[in-house]
Amino acid sequence: MATAQLTASSISVSARYLSSFEGLRASNVKFASFKPAGGFALSQRPFRCLVVKAATVVAPKYTSVKPLGDRVLVKIKTVEEKSEGGILLPSSAQTKPQAGEVVAVGEGKSIGKTKLDISVKTGARVVYSKYAGTEVEFDGSSHLILKEDDIIGILETDDIKDLKPLNDRVFIKLAEAEEKTAGGLLLTEATKEKPSIGTVIAVGPGPLDEEGNRKALSVSPGSTVLYSKYAGNDFKGSDGANYIALKASDVMAILS
Repeated sequence: MATAQLTASSISVSARYLSSFEGLRASNVKFASFKPAGGFALSQRPFRCLVVKAATVVAPKYTSVKPLGDRVLVKIKTVEEKSEGGILLPSSAQTKPQAGEVVAVGEGKSIGKTKLDISVKTGARVVYSKYAGTEVEFDGSSHLILKEDDIIGILETDDIKDLKPLNDRVFIKLAEAEEKTAGGLLLTEATKEKPSIGTVIAVGPGPLDEEGNRKALSVSPGSTVLYSKYAGNDFKGSDGANYIALKASDVMAILS
């Protein structure tokens, strides 16, 4: 029986927007090793995931795109073509944005008998979830049609640390990763354990109940919390600190 060999270089992985706004890090994906009866093994070696999905192109004869329901049309932030040092970046090295400007909104949604308008307004700069929405090429620019719930928050400055979370989102500043092992050995960046503890910087107004009223979140700014390890969206602020935005349901405990 022939033996098949599968390597990371032979795999094409699509995962849209696996990078950052203001420093969001792309992540490594690691598959567990296994040896099926056929004889080939999949290496445990991690490799970089890139999003490779073509956008839907809207023909020039259409002059507007009107989102429906609780959907929002966002003009995607332009990809940086140079590094901070001024070096031109090849397309493979350019980071995909995770933010943009709201250019149109739907009529809202209904919860029970209550009609609710979209909470973000045209012109707002927003940050959205990594894998949210459908990309659309329209009027010479890249846009994204996504649900309001996919919007993490509103950005009122150029720094991610000033993010204003929406709905049930919580914005957390991560605790510093341990620099040494228990035995005193220095850890490299690659071997440092990702912290699951941080300080709450800001919280959203809370989710809506069936009557359209906001239910306040159980965490508040200043709280030190423990959250699910693989939840949320990671960001790096201009201050060099790491931040994460996640849903309140991903916060497991308050530490004191």
